[in-house]
Amino acid sequence: VNPVVEGSVRARMDRRADPKGSQVLPVLVHGDSAFGGQGVNQETLALAQTRGYTTGGTVHIIINNQIGFTTSDPRDMRSTVYCTDIVKMVEAPVLHVNGDDPEAVVLATQLALEFRMEFRQDVVVDITCFRKLGHNEQDTPSLTQPLMYKKIAAHPGTRKLYADKLAAQGLGATLGDDMAKAYRAAMDAGKHTVDPVLTNFKSKYAVDWSPFVGKKWTDAGDTAIPLTEWKRLSEKLTTIPDTVTPHQLVKKVYDDRAAMGRGETNVDWGMGESMAFASLVASGYPVRLSGEDCGRGTFTHRHAVIHDQNREKWDTGTYVPLQNVADNQAPFVVIDSILSEEAVLGFEYGYAGSDPNTMVIWEAQFGDFANGAQVVIDQFIASGEVKWGRANGLTLMLPHGYEGQGPEHSSARLERFMQLAADTNMQIVQPTTASQIFHVLRRQMVRDLRKPLIIFTPKSLLRNKDATSPLSEFTKGAFQTVIPESKALKDDKVKRVIACSGKVYYDLVKKREEKELDDVAIIRVEQLYPFPHKAFAAELKKYPNATDIVWCQDEPQNQGAWFFIQHNIHENMLDGQKLGYSGRAASASPAVGYSHLHQEQQKALVDGAFGKLKGFVLTK
Repeated sequence: VNPVVEGSVRARMDRRADPKGSQVLPVLVHGDSAFGGQGVNQETLALAQTRGYTTGGTVHIIINNQIGFTTSDPRDMRSTVYCTDIVKMVEAPVLHVNGDDPEAVVLATQLALEFRMEFRQDVVVDITCFRKLGHNEQDTPSLTQPLMYKKIAAHPGTRKLYADKLAAQGLGATLGDDMAKAYRAAMDAGKHTVDPVLTNFKSKYAVDWSPFVGKKWTDAGDTAIPLTEWKRLSEKLTTIPDTVTPHQLVKKVYDDRAAMGRGETNVDWGMGESMAFASLVASGYPVRLSGEDCGRGTFTHRHAVIHDQNREKWDTGTYVPLQNVADNQAPFVVIDSILSEEAVLGFEYGYAGSDPNTMVIWEAQFGDFANGAQVVIDQFIASGEVKWGRANGLTLMLPHGYEGQGPEHSSARLERFMQLAADTNMQIVQPTTASQIFHVLRRQMVRDLRKPLIIFTPKSLLRNKDATSPLSEFTKGAFQTVIPESKALKDDKVKRVIACSGKVYYDLVKKREEKELDDVAIIRVEQLYPFPHKAFAAELKKYPNATDIVWCQDEPQNQGAWFFIQHNIHENMLDGQKLGYSGRAASASPAVGYSHLHQEQQKALVDGAFGKLKGFVLTK
């Protein structure tokens, strides 16, 4: 939760134009064992003074019960003297204070707050105390800490010690008991136990989430833009000032994009994505994009930040075209993050949860690296709305694709997201063309639906001419959840329908051309969840004489979409049709480590999609 809080605070700072955090204060409460033991705290501290993530200093309060769960032996609890030693990495001051002295705790807290407001840095209050009842109210801590809990059992309690101190100072022998009785009486009467500071108060910075309540994933969004707007934005986007000297490779990219903007050549992935961002900020939607290498793009397809070849500093030596596409445009922020997945993704989730009007995107360097942030995906992204009723429009871009680069650079673990998908909790898509990424990014903001969007983005398709799109697909149309067969086939002659998602589509088309087949249709499922039943069923109904349906995927059989999509396909099949699988065999590893073995497997799975159904076959 720590980076989630920080992201939420940063969103509030940005709404208030409060870069120093003068109006918003993050306060994090930790247990002693968790503070030093959980790596996410180190990652969050590493963000504390970076430009894209600073929140002007956080006040950390440690409830130090000296036991954690049941590990009180100093030889086992940690390798440092204090549980707070982790903050030495940011040179944050630590105030160690006795929890049995309430006035000292107040003084330490006042000092911490004044330090934070003066120096805008993290500060820690380490309250040394004890846990009276052990791990929980039904625990018997003397099982594991017998001597400690003999002392705790004899301890009169902090409230009693302080009441006795006040009595000794002449403030009344029954003052403590009288306050406790009054507190209980107020609770029994259903009254406030303290006077509320604010009544009937509504902040002018509060976000109205009501427009996003009760919306359906099938709601339409007008994501096409007029040709005049396209050309105006593309010209702005591809114009580099004379004062900036780009790298020759980057200059060629922008020259090529200028031609795409004029409609002289098809639009590639990088241009489609950039135009989506340009059109959003021009329409008043801020865009915040973060991740490792995301300014350039891991696969050098984005180049959102142009580095002047004669200057080095980020503040004077860079030019960001997307910050200069329109007068009075919304902010475009792109951040090359520290090498952190869990904290940065948690931060962006917190930001998106506090600002539904900003497009917040986290991009993994490779999709595989999202596994370093799996806690955030499980605890927040997949389940946050169902658990807490908190909507969130965070977008994840996860580069995914089997290109022979080995186990750690192939799979964004599509199957994990599919397994977590339920209650229409998120949108899982795998676009295969430039126009598709354009429309799906715009759809995320243009329509009044705020659900996490998980995009499995390509690698080889970034430069594949087959994945480019004509200009007409941006000035009309919308995101297609299912892309129909693009070849002119005689529908009644089709004997087999191959359904797939992602890069493998282009391999299948190439193989069909080699075999000169005209009785096989290939359709792309671009949105895997929520599954587009109507669109998919409409495609299957076009081919009443097709007896075989094949799901083809790059991933091993126990991974990818197969196990989670087969029942959706089966539900839409016609009577008598059979469903088969063609892909890699089940594997404990996401991919093989040898390029030639990868190629053999790829050839086999593509051939298998056109071959005899074998193995596990479902019949309707």
